[in-house]
Amino acid sequence: MTNDAIGPVVSSSHLAEGSFAEVSEFEFGLIIASNAFDRWVVRAMSAAGYPDLSALDVLVLHTVRHRGRSKKLADICLVLNVEDTHTVTYAIKKLTRAGLVKTGRSGKEKTVEATQAGADACDRYREIREGLLISTVQELGLEPDQVSKLAALLRLMSGQYDQAARAATSL
Repeated sequence: MTNDAIGPVVSSSHLAEGSFAEVSEFEFGLIIASNAFDRWVVRAMSAAGYPDLSALDVLVLHTVRHRGRSKKLADICLVLNVEDTHTVTYAIKKLTRAGLVKTGRSGKEKTVEATQAGADACDRYREIREGLLISTVQELGLEPDQVSKLAALLRLMSGQYDQAARAATSL
């Protein structure tokens, strides 16, 4: 949202001086939303009884629990768009020590699946999410299709950032 009197709301005005300043507005929104989301994920899982997990740990747990099937490391990284697999490997080790996931094998590949304690933690997280987040988001009056369109825009823009990152590596 641009206010003509003060200009676009951005974190780095020098980046907004080029063309398409609205991308700088988008980036600032992404920065504060990303940090707020990470903070929320950690605090919600803490309220669910697991205070020592990072945001990535929690996201890995939810991804592993997704559809109740075991997952391979590469699939977890792909879903979460994580390039540094060692960070996910560390999260899996941490979740295993906490008893929330267990490892197995599918052929030669290592797999990960949620334990009953992991599934219970995810369920408790969902209950907390429903009570503290979803109910207040619904009160904003947003239509579900507006939220879906925003999610689609975020996925589209993430593709643009990924492509620009690939191009930047060749400079």
